[in-house]
Parts: sequence; structure tokens; C-alpha cells
Amino acid sequence: MTVAPVNPPARLLMGPGPVNADPRVLRAMSAPLVGQFDPVMTGYMSETQELYRQVFATRNDATLLVDGTSRAGIEAAVVSLVRPGQRVLVPVFGRFGHLLAEIALRAQAEVHTIATEWGQVFTPSAVEEAVARVRPHLVAVVQGDTSTTMNQPLDELGAICARHGALLYTDATASLGGNPFEMDAWGLDAATAGLQKCLSGPSGSAPLSLSEQAVAVVRSRHRVEAGLREEGDDDAPDPVLSNYFDLGQVLDYWGPRRLNHHTEATSMLYAARECARVLLDEGRDQVVARHARAGAAMLAGVRGLGLGVFGDVAHKMHNIVAVEIPAGVDGDGVRAALLHDYGIEIGTSFGPLHGRVWRIGTMGVNARRDAVLTTLAALEQVLRRAGARVPHGGGVDAAAEVYGDAA
Repeated sequence: MTVAPVNPPARLLMGPGPVNADPRVLRAMSAPLVGQFDPVMTGYMSETQELYRQVFATRNDATLLVDGTSRAGIEAAVVSLVRPGQRVLVPVFGRFGHLLAEIALRAQAEVHTIATEWGQVFTPSAVEEAVARVRPHLVAVVQGDTSTTMNQPLDELGAICARHGALLYTDATASLGGNPFEMDAWGLDAATAGLQKCLSGPSGSAPLSLSEQAVAVVRSRHRVEAGLREEGDDDAPDPVLSNYFDLGQVLDYWGPRRLNHHTEATSMLYAARECARVLLDEGRDQVVARHARAGAAMLAGVRGLGLGVFGDVAHKMHNIVAVEIPAGVDGDGVRAALLHDYGIEIGTSFGPLHGRVWRIGTMGVNARRDAVLTTLAALEQVLRRAGARVPHGGGVDAAAEVYGDAA
């Protein structure tokens, strides 16, 4: 059997992620491999840790990468912070809140959830009422949930959890880099992310940061010498239910002793390091502002086409918008035509929003004027062919007005 080389078609990825990787990140991934304990490699690891401290806005020494997709980072955080039987509270406002609850259940936690209508977020008072009632060991919350496009405010939750003796973990996969994020100022104990959204990289590496309090919890479960309960040692801590995702061992791997745990995914380390370097070179605040402007332009553009927008726009992430599919229009057909005729990908949705909205992203390297205007121009043409009555040039004109002549 003859197999052709990998040669994917050109795509403009304007969905909820993954998005196009920055060419500088792809170039970094093509760099030669070195051994995992080569001083060059361990130097890159230390540099990557310092870069992500700046990205997360933290002084946490325990800032590192988990080798795997963003879900690997989520699982590592949850299984390492939660013992079987401990209470975990998950505020659910979209699909990925349900994911946090599922992972906590698999970690054998006693999981409690609170829910709000899709398209809304939680008030601090609602979260505090639940924390006071449940008395959890850990509160696990998504910051930006791409299934609903909502951005949960976190700035008051750290203080709430501290008052009630709970740790606070957030999944910032879809939000980090494109929306404000202040780990230390907000009092977060643990945060994880991925590269494939606002950080302009490929999926496969999960940046993670832990506060000193979170590290103490992880260490309380980790026997450095053995990692296992010895026969007759009734006071030994419960081992983490995963070897690969045991952050106690991963911390030792990234720490000064460099204790072997796994073989570092070298090319993904290069990618993660370059994602952070590129973001910080542009400027952390400037990248957030670029995402805010691109998101505002896309929002204005879809409204300029006469399309409705789902959810509480005041709490929408900068980097994605949920666009209501017009009555009588085949939503999947529009997506297929955009991909076939224009090479542009936008997203569908899940659960109660399946078939009701498209999700259009403006994130990472694609949070830029030409990508926004091209997507809106193509969407207008496809909608018109699908029978929708949309204003000629309405989307592009509205978005261009947001950018202005100086853009």
C-alpha cells in the first residue's frame, strides 16, 4: 500500500478551537530533539516555567507542563488534589462543567453541582451559598466555557473559597491569553490550560500552576521514596489514583532534582515555550486587547448580517460568539459550504444548543482583522445561497467600523 505524505488542505479555523497555530510555534516544533536531561533541555524547561508564571500572572514555583491535551491537565489537577470521599463543588454553566464533575467522580470524590441556565454565569453570592452549604474541599469551575461562550467571573471566588476553607481550581483552557486572568490576585489555588485556543499552538501540552497551599495538598498524598502504602503502614497517605497524572511525581520531575517520571514530549515543550514567548513578546495586555477587539468586530458583524446572538453578551468570552441559526437555514449545510467553498471552519454546538447555534471563534493568531472580515464575507455569501435574507455587506461593514481606519 502506498501512502501519500501528510498534506492537509489550507484551512482558516474560526471555530471554538483548535485554531491555526502561529507559524513561529510550528517552526519551533521542528527544532532538533535533545535528551530529556541534557542541560539544554532542562534549561528550556526552566525557561518555560518562568514564561508561564508571567502568562498566568503568578509567582507560583509549581508552574509547569503536563504532557497531554488540556484534559490531561484537568485530570492531573483533580486527581492529585482530591482524595476519595472528599467533597467537590462544581458550578455548571455549560458542557465543560459537566466534564469537571465527571473527572471528580472518577477520582472517587463526593461531587456536588449547582447549575445555571446555559447562556448565563453565576453570581458570587450564588457560589458562596453553595460553598457554605456543601463545605467542599475543592471548588472546580471553568472560566470560559466554549459550549455556551460564557466567561465566569473569578475575581471574587478565591476570597469566598478562602473564607470557607476550600481550594479553588479553574479550567482556563479556552480563556487564557484572550481574556483577563490574574491567578494570584484572584486567589486561585490551581489552574490549567491548553495551547490550542488563545495561545496559538497545537493541542498536546497543558500548562498548569499550583499555589503553595495546593502543593501542600499534593505533597500530603505523595511519598517521594516509594509513592505507595507499605504493608502495615496504616497512616500512609492515600496514593493518587493515577501514576501518569500524579502531580507529586510530576513536580519532582520539573523540580531541581529532575527525578525521572516520564520522557518529556520535547517538541511539545518547544511549542509551549514558543506560545508563551510569542504572547509575552506582544505583551500580555495587548494580546487580551487584540482578542477583545476581534471579538467585538465579529459580534458586530454577525449582528450586521441580522443574526441573533445567544446568551448574556455582557459575560461573553472575548474569543468566541454563539450565533443563532436563522429559521429555515440548514446549519450543518452552511458549515459544510463554508469549509468546501472557502476553506473556513466554524463550529456547531452541544446539548441544548445543538442545531440552534454556530460557534465562531476569534482566537490566537486568528484574532485579527483580515480573518474576521474574510469569515463574515464568506458567511454572507453562503447564507444568501441558503435562502437567508441578509444585508449586502452588512457584516463586513459593521466589523470594519469596530476596527476603524487606524486598524
